[in-house]
Amino acid sequence: MNDRDQIRSTSEEDAATESAVLKHLLALHPTVLTLAELIRELDGEGEGFAGRDAIERAVHDLIGAGLLHRNEAFVVPSRAALRLDELFGE
Repeated sequence: MNDRDQIRSTSEEDAATESAVLKHLLALHPTVLTLAELIRELDGEGEGFAGRDAIERAVHDLIGAGLLHRNEAFVVPSRAALRLDELFGE
């Protein structure tokens, strides 16, 4: 596997994790979760650091994109994410 394939693979994994995080939070809304609860629900006790780190990065990136907000310990979907879910949700 060359470097270009590795970058593409990592990018795809990150996008899949972001999608899973956002879908999970939208499905639970209006219930709110702490970051620790979100990690436990998505990663369980299994993967350890790698899974936890991937979810934390996904939350950080989704906040940067305006799709999540973090209020102290809680992570919640933004109004934009909720509206998008209304328009395109299944």
